[in-house]
Amino acid sequence: MVKLVALYRKPADLEAFERHYWEVHLPLARKMPGLRRLEVSRVTGAPGGEPPYHLMAEMYFDDQTALDAAMKSPEGRAAGKDLMGFAADLVTLYTAEVTEH
Repeated sequence: MVKLVALYRKPADLEAFERHYWEVHLPLARKMPGLRRLEVSRVTGAPGGEPPYHLMAEMYFDDQTALDAAMKSPEGRAAGKDLMGFAADLVTLYTAEVTEH
């Protein structure tokens, strides 16, 4: 299993960000083919003080091939376009392989 992780820094206009994220962006992201699970966490603290992030989203897929296909799909392109439109300067994206022990 792999996941796409999005870390969102704190926006200047928190209310506008939250409204767009929950009402527009997440419904688009949920439509991506092959998505097995989507988790969103609100960052509440950090060991060294104030955390630089506001939200963390984790989108799980069966494997890298499924993630790549989802990103290239019309639904994935729509979610990506929306992301760049409202949070390009706030988001850091990476992929990770999930291992269970």
